[in-house]
Amino acid sequence: MGVTTAMCTSFKEELLEGQHDLDGHTLKIALIKSGESGTYGAATTNYSNVTGNSDEASGTGYSATGEALGSVAITNSGTTAFVDFADVSWTSSTISASGAIIYNTNASNKAIAIISFGGTVASTAGTFSITMPAADASNALIRIA
Repeated sequence: MGVTTAMCTSFKEELLEGQHDLDGHTLKIALIKSGESGTYGAATTNYSNVTGNSDEASGTGYSATGEALGSVAITNSGTTAFVDFADVSWTSSTISASGAIIYNTNASNKAIAIISFGGTVASTAGTFSITMPAADASNALIRIA
């Protein structure tokens, strides 16, 4: 159906309600398989949206629920606050995916952001990597101006 890069609308509300502690909670990133049956973007509310549609990627070197995001750093520049995450990789993997979901395990797996890869990305007995955007006020996945 489709994957669109977006900060999830539900996350924005939940953030203001204090449900997310981005540098204190466990945040994970899970892959969305190519040929997904659901639609993922700003309206996505939970990791279960992906699993409920059987749209989580699978393959050698990849485990369901994805990987924990490390090195979460919150900072600001000018009047914009933003969050940076470490890049993520699955080594010795054979995976095919069209996007990913970032979600908070401490907040009942609520969705934070969706990342579109712009098409199918695959690894075959190699490393599948997600390089996070630049940590700045114009490019970070999560930014509040």
